Amino acid sequence: MKQQRVGQSDLRMSPLGLGTVKIGRNQQVKYPTAFDLPDDAAVTALLHLAWELGINTLDTAPAYGESERRLGELLPQRHDWVIIGKVGEQFINGQSFFDFSAVATRQSVEESLRRLRRDMLDVVLVHSDGNDMAIIREQAVCDTLLELKAEGKVKAVGMSTKSVAGGLWCVENMDLVMASYHPDYQDELPVLDAAARLGKGVLIKKGLASGHADRAAGGGGIEAALRLIFAHPAVASLVVGTINPDHLRQNVALTEAILAAQGAVETRRK
Repeated sequence: MKQQRVGQSDLRMSPLGLGTVKIGRNQQVKYPTAFDLPDDAAVTALLHLAWELGINTLDTAPAYGESERRLGELLPQRHDWVIIGKVGEQFINGQSFFDFSAVATRQSVEESLRRLRRDMLDVVLVHSDGNDMAIIREQAVCDTLLELKAEGKVKAVGMSTKSVAGGLWCVENMDLVMASYHPDYQDELPVLDAAARLGKGVLIKKGLASGHADRAAGGGGIEAALRLIFAHPAVASLVVGTINPDHLRQNVALTEAILAAQGAVETRRK
């Protein structure tokens, strides 16, 4: 897959990114079927396969259980990946805890660097609890992330938002935004449109509706979701979490076919 520049940053991401919650946590998740955490051999094989298929982007978070630690121990070509991390949420003993203070933000970044065995994080997003504007107005996390970027510990910062207002603020004031968008949920389309106007990068989460877009789960189909997402010019990367190698291959093949068809149409228009 051809990597794409993310907004005005120097980052280049594969259009499909691999979400890693399923290698670290299987409690209180919203997928249509339950799953067991894969063993180290399966995780290593999945990461090698993703790299071979052209994926260079991984999404993780402290709230994803053992995901960061396992990536730090098992990731091949460790420093060649673009890793999207987060701050603000911890998942402990089956429950989420949120802290958006300056102290917690700095500590979270330092701990992520240690677990991932890196000197710098490519992207760090605020892991919103749903109260985007309260976090932005009342908490220190956004300013602290900008400070950490200036200190060279983070390349790009943003927020994984849950509201249009939060997404629009993020587009205007930070490097990139992670927004939800799929055929059955397009409320945050104004965020994508604003990002396109301002030249900011957009990462898409829940693009396959946490697996519910699959026809087998009663959805409208994976291909329809991918076509909608990649039709928007602001989309830099769609993060899809899977531990199934066949699903990963299928997602990559569909993505490449859709992007190739879009490229052919654009060429004919020119």
